[in-house]
Amino acid sequence: MNRLTMALGALVVMGMVASVPVLAQDKPAAKPAKTAAAPVGPVNLNTATQAQLETLPGIGAASAKRIIEYRDKNGKFTKIEQLMNVKGIGEKSFLKLKPMITIGAAATEGSSSR
Repeated sequence: MNRLTMALGALVVMGMVASVPVLAQDKPAAKPAKTAAAPVGPVNLNTATQAQLETLPGIGAASAKRIIEYRDKNGKFTKIEQLMNVKGIGEKSFLKLKPMITIGAAATEGSSSR
């Protein structure tokens, strides 16, 4: 009986030791989340650089470039809603961005500056 108990105990210990590396392999290391720097204040669509535009959620390098190209081609934004004229930015994206964008103090009367 004593040998049987010792043998079972040894098997249990070996099973625990053998399972530890397996458990560690099952769980992949967590990758750090890629986060863009959050804008400090509202981003001015008329003066923002590509890097500043990229701090907005959902705006990557391609979208930021299209915003700048639109601004260069059509002149300054006179209301923030014009952002929806940029390819790839629809109403849903605009509504998420609305509290984070501005066109500055030179806004025409009746337009939103936020």
